[in-house]
Amino acid sequence: MTLPRAVDLLIEARWVVPVEPSGQVLESHAVVVDADRIVAIVPIADARQQFTARERVQLGEHALIPGLINAHTHNPMTLMRGLADDVPFMVWLKEHVWPAEARVMGPEFVRDGVELAIAEMIRGGTTCCNENYFFPDVQAATYRRHGFRSRIGLPVIEFPTPWARSRDEYFDKALGVHDTLRDEPLLGTAFAPHAPYTVSDESFERIRLLSDQLDLPVHLHLHETADEINDSLRDFGMRPFARIKQIGLVNERLIAVHMTQLSEAEINDCAAHGVSIVHNVESNMKLLSGFCPAEAIRRAGVNLAIGTDGCASNNDLDLFGEMRSAALVGKLVAHDAAAMSAVSVLRAATIGSARALGWGERIGSIEVGKQADLAAVNLGTIESQPLYNVISQLIYAAGRHQVSDVWIAGVRKLRDRELTGMDTGEILGKARSWRDRIATR
Repeated sequence: MTLPRAVDLLIEARWVVPVEPSGQVLESHAVVVDADRIVAIVPIADARQQFTARERVQLGEHALIPGLINAHTHNPMTLMRGLADDVPFMVWLKEHVWPAEARVMGPEFVRDGVELAIAEMIRGGTTCCNENYFFPDVQAATYRRHGFRSRIGLPVIEFPTPWARSRDEYFDKALGVHDTLRDEPLLGTAFAPHAPYTVSDESFERIRLLSDQLDLPVHLHLHETADEINDSLRDFGMRPFARIKQIGLVNERLIAVHMTQLSEAEINDCAAHGVSIVHNVESNMKLLSGFCPAEAIRRAGVNLAIGTDGCASNNDLDLFGEMRSAALVGKLVAHDAAAMSAVSVLRAATIGSARALGWGERIGSIEVGKQADLAAVNLGTIESQPLYNVISQLIYAAGRHQVSDVWIAGVRKLRDRELTGMDTGEILGKARSWRDRIATR
């Protein structure tokens, strides 16, 4: 007789939504976790016979989903939430955001903003983010301290900031941060040149060389607005996409963010070269940047991911809200009620975002062998009844307030809506202190 195997964790859920295979919903199943890995997904009755767990969690009215992955964030900017609303993109950026950053940006600002973001993301079922901001060393230390998974952007821009004063310093510091994070289990790095209009060809060429050598993604704002396209035609005689393609950056390591201005040829180029595109629908709407043709991108075979952008332009890190907006706006843009289905949107925010970050073999779906990044969503609430289709309910009716429990690499980060290992009062106090400092300057 075979004795039950001892494991760390048994999560018994009313529904398990593994994402792979696409559209599948497993009823009354258990996800078995040992250390940081998923070791089995079996019916609850079988799990109880085959395993003895140090901890057993019963989720009687919940859907267990892969942890959501925010594929584009500027998380220190949580401290600028609501600072400059209802203004055009370039006014927002040049007259509000950049001046505010010049006044307050520094290690403490980045640390406290990231910590606030981690708390918000966990409470919304997000277990991983693709970060893009200054002081990546401080970001990494904060994510590491709280056990949150992140790909840390290594910023490159052509003007001085408190992080670096020259092009060479940006690159020297970037490589230094990359070296210190090589063996971090939850962290990785990516080059994060700001945008074609703030980064020179020389810097892009240097990034391409280093990206090839180190096998690092390149996380880039690209084709965000019509003005960006027009300015590039005026200054370079070509569209930004053509410019970076000419340099050699259009490849499987490119994480292209926004992409609201795309031709059919450019979409096909992205598909042919393995580019991932990050859809930021709410930020794009709020700043009137345009509409990413998400369904056309998806149908062309391009890997589609979802991000929120930063809290200065969204103003939240709510991927449930982002998924719902992506589904609804996607139908309008495609003129097709079947476009951006609930299944495809959930895939974009999980396995699609994982693949964009280069971590598709590690996270993004509930599969044996993958790390246990998981979120439980309570679908037994008034707002979710009656329930006919679990995945549709997750996208069109559920909200982040229904996330009850979260695990990252098998470690519980949210228990019955309460953060574990984080001092909520301290986080709130710091946020209010920064509000006072920023508002009075």
